[in-house]
Amino acid sequence: MFGDLKKAMGLMKQLGISQERVDADKVIIEAKNKKIIIDNPEIVKIKMQGQESFQISGKVSEEEINDEDVKTIMEKAECSEEDARKALEKAKGDLAEAIISLGNKNK
Repeated sequence: MFGDLKKAMGLMKQLGISQERVDADKVIIEAKNKKIIIDNPEIVKIKMQGQESFQISGKVSEEEINDEDVKTIMEKAECSEEDARKALEKAKGDLAEAIISLGNKNK
């Protein structure tokens, strides 16, 4: 089994493909209306033909932030869209908690 792995690694090296592990505690992918969070990730960086790509595995969770919730926070807390989104993300989508945190911030 290890002989096959060693052969594969040697072949990859001949083809100009290299891999290295990346240590991280968390990976966050920010999309328009949500965040994808990967806790305790195992990350491998792969270099091939001048390009770098990453293979990531771990415990995945998503935080969805919809525009209606952002508008509600903006109105109730009288804050900017950016502040409303950040508060919702921090509160993991809990509207009341986000409004309270922004209210305390403005005092």
